[in-house]
Formats: sequence, structure tokens, C-alpha cells
Amino acid sequence: MHLADVTMFHAPASGGVRTYLQAKHRVFSRFPQLRTSLLVPGAERDSLGDHHQLPALRIPLGQSYRFPLRRRPWRDALVELSPDLIEAGDPYVTAWAALDAGQRLGVPVVGFYHSDLPRLMGDRFGPMVQRRLERYVVDLYRRFDSVLAPCQAMADRLTSWGVKRVRVQPLGVDLATFHPDRRDPELRRKLGLGNDSRLLVFVGRYSREKNIEVLLDTARRLGPPYHLLLMGPGMPTEVPANVSVINRCVGVHEVARALASSDALLHAGTRETFGLIAQEAMASGIPVIGARAGALIENVPLGGGVLCQPHSAAAMAEATEALFANDPQSAGRHARRFVERQFDWDKVMISLLNHYEAVIDPVCPRDRRHG
Repeated sequence: MHLADVTMFHAPASGGVRTYLQAKHRVFSRFPQLRTSLLVPGAERDSLGDHHQLPALRIPLGQSYRFPLRRRPWRDALVELSPDLIEAGDPYVTAWAALDAGQRLGVPVVGFYHSDLPRLMGDRFGPMVQRRLERYVVDLYRRFDSVLAPCQAMADRLTSWGVKRVRVQPLGVDLATFHPDRRDPELRRKLGLGNDSRLLVFVGRYSREKNIEVLLDTARRLGPPYHLLLMGPGMPTEVPANVSVINRCVGVHEVARALASSDALLHAGTRETFGLIAQEAMASGIPVIGARAGALIENVPLGGGVLCQPHSAAAMAEATEALFANDPQSAGRHARRFVERQFDWDKVMISLLNHYEAVIDPVCPRDRRHG
């Protein structure tokens, strides 16, 4: 079986989508009967093995993302790959190209709805834009043979709009990379923190929906011995005295070390469709303090952290103090066990493969005894 992924959400500073695609390739490469191809934007046309790039314009201030403008080159590249199934990972030009290619090849096309486009744009440009984008999303995703959503809330929204054949497909966590054993006391020393400090961390790109200002205000309200570490491109540099910033794209092992070396993740985002960094934090053995919104409601278990009123630094500071008034280490251990049960990449990908097989051959699916 040959599976082809196409998306514009693939760049050096990109997050969950790229992690998902890398995990898919890693897990599926263990099965000799499977081949995975990836088609993404780049500076120029290029191919290395089954990783293919087509040139696309870089988006100004777009965290190194590139936006394809013409559908035809992407359609033709997919047709040339001749896969048995195509998965489109964004709702833009590449999605329409995937549908065109699927029709020409006579193969099914799956759409993965990774981000809530109408709400993200509605937050910036108002309800009229949000309603128009909802209609656009419905028109596009009704055309796919199957639609994947990373959480139940997002699947329910798509279904309520009239999109059919929606399936919840969670992402996963690399349990070996994100592990409590990555804890390194040297990190606190470099930050100038004593043994009695309470280190909070957030990792991600700076964007409006992450509500970084709420995190800064929370740190300001908490004061010592709490200290907040912000990691990611575009982070602000003017911050309270108890905040440290690593203002760049950070590698996965550096993230894993920082998470395991912290006491809790602080997450004010309200538009998460999965919240991968929260799962990585819990896999690292630390609890989550987050906004009671989006996928965090589903994916942060009772006892594995504290969720609070969104957009409120006062509520987040209160939740932080409540967590540390109890047993944050015990909460971290519970969080790790939860992720091990629910979000192991191997389990996630085997379930996805079974779904692919059913979409390709719904009448007589292939043997599903994988792994």
C-alpha cells in the first residue's frame, strides 16, 4: 500500500502536523508492505527518497511557512506518485489538488482537519469572516472520502456544520523521547534558580491564540519562587523578572529536556485542536495547568493537572497555587500513565492504518493484524 501526504503545514518551525507526519513515516516504515510519500512546499523543486518538495512563496512573518498558489503542479505531482490513498493536511490549495489527483487516479482522499480555521480567523477578523470560512470548510470537507479530526470537540463541530464521515484521530507522543528520565538539574542552574524554585514552562510558537500575554501576567502575579520559561520563535523579550525566554525554534531533545526538568506546563491557549505540547509535558512526567478550552478539556485528565477559566491570569495563578498546594509530583506520575495508555504513537498509527484500509477497500478490508 502506498500512502501519500500533502500539506503546506510543514516547515522548520512547524509543530503538530510535522510531528504527526514524522511519526507516521517512522511507524509505517517498519511494515514492508507500506510505502509513505510526503509532498510539501520548499524553496525549490526537490526530491529525496519519498520526501518531495515543490516551490512555493514564503509567507511574510509566517514562521517559515510557504503557501502554494497554483493547484495544477501539486495535482500533477500527486498523480505522478500514484498512491493508493492521499491525505490532505491543510484546507488550502494542496487540499483541492489532492481531490483532483484522487479523482484522476480513482483513489480515496482523506482530509485531516488539523486546525479550526474559521475560529482562528474569526478571532482576528470578526464573525462575518468566521461564517464565510465555515461555509468554505463545509464545501471542501464534504468532498473527502473520510475526514479526520484530532479531538471529539472538533469532530462534533464538523458534524454540526453538515460534514459527513468524520472520525476522531488523536495524535500521539514519542514516549521514549518525552520521558521523566530526561530531567536535567543543569537547566535550573543555567536559569539561576535555587532548589526551592517552582519552574513552569511553555513551548510553542508565538501566536495570538496561544495567549502568551496571559502567561506573562500569570508569572507576574505569582512572583518568586515561581519562574516561567518560554521557549519558541517570536517570543517577547520584555518580560517580568521571573520569566526567562529562549526566542528561537528549539529541537525536540531540547524540548524534552526542558519539560522533564520543569515542575509543570503552563498553557493559556484556547484554540487547541489536540494540544500536543500538553501531551508531551505529561509524557515527561509533569502536570498541566491550562485553560479550560479546546482539546485540553478532553486530553488533560482529572488528577493530571488543573484547568481554569480561559483568558484569566488571576484564575491561572490561582490554579497554579492550588496544584502546588497538593502533590504536583504525584500528578505528574498520573499524567505519564495516562499518556502511556492513550497516546502512544504505535497504537495511534495502527488504528489509523486500519482506517486507511477500510477506506481503500470498504467491502473487503485487508488483514488488520498489525504489530
